[in-house]
Amino acid sequence: PRKCAGIVGETLANYHPHGDVAVYEALVRMAQDFTLRSPLVHGQGNFGSIMGLPPAHQRYTEAKLTALAEQLMNELRFDTVEMRPNYDARKQEPVVLPARYPNLLANGVSGIAVGMATNIPPHNLEELLRACLHMIDAESEVTVAQLMKYVRGPDFPLGGRIVTDRTSLRLMYEEGRGSVKVRGEWKFDKEKRQEVANRIVIHSIPYGVDTGSLMTQLGEIVEGRNLPQVLTVNDETNEKLGLRIVLELKKDADPDMVMAYLYKPSALEQNFSYNATCLIPDATGALTPARCNLVEMLRHFLDFRLETVRKRFQFLLAQL
Repeated sequence: PRKCAGIVGETLANYHPHGDVAVYEALVRMAQDFTLRSPLVHGQGNFGSIMGLPPAHQRYTEAKLTALAEQLMNELRFDTVEMRPNYDARKQEPVVLPARYPNLLANGVSGIAVGMATNIPPHNLEELLRACLHMIDAESEVTVAQLMKYVRGPDFPLGGRIVTDRTSLRLMYEEGRGSVKVRGEWKFDKEKRQEVANRIVIHSIPYGVDTGSLMTQLGEIVEGRNLPQVLTVNDETNEKLGLRIVLELKKDADPDMVMAYLYKPSALEQNFSYNATCLIPDATGALTPARCNLVEMLRHFLDFRLETVRKRFQFLLAQL
């Protein structure tokens, strides 16, 4: 691992002449396992928490690439992608990385530009690769419905249960836009001892929600007597047990009714807006924005991989 302040300094000097805060925030985000489904940076030190606490200053933290991040870049040495001068023309930088897996879908992306926006959720890497293999082996045109045998839906790092029906998910992947409703998951802990109250244990929450703000919302509901069946709410999240928010209930409380009420006024239920606007190459090779369905996104990735592998073999053949 290397000191993050040094990584930020080299990034500013060689590739990204903007503020150091923006560079460090991007580095921190790639190290957070509650933000990225498959983190690209392994961080040492305080890189923030699911409670919403900020990371330590860059002079205190260290980082290195994960093994998965190496799969984005380890074919650069084979002259597989187009290079361009950096901002001061002292060095060369790749136009695009020779990714060996579809990171756009695996880790998702959110961004805004002039007149357009994109918001793609993270997906399970194994499901994506199985869908790619199906497209390679298929003898006829592949449909979104066929790919959904492998890619069953988004796979959020914080868990959560997707309650959107399968038909709506298929339309979302076909049209490149839509909405995914995600709810926190919970289990009922019934105590046999009379002196201990029954409990609801929330063990997953929707993507993008931090437990700090969620605890504030739940605390206000309990203190305001809006839900008299709940006695107390405690955050017992730790590294050993993972995410764990405990609601203590009265003896005769109905846990299903309690959770049905809490979904509305709190962040335990969220809608994720899906917008698959991507930069794709046109006939001249220039990148243009377009809204893509699931088949088109994976097809562009497979076409890119075919060209990348061809260039890699051409480089190795020239070396021989």
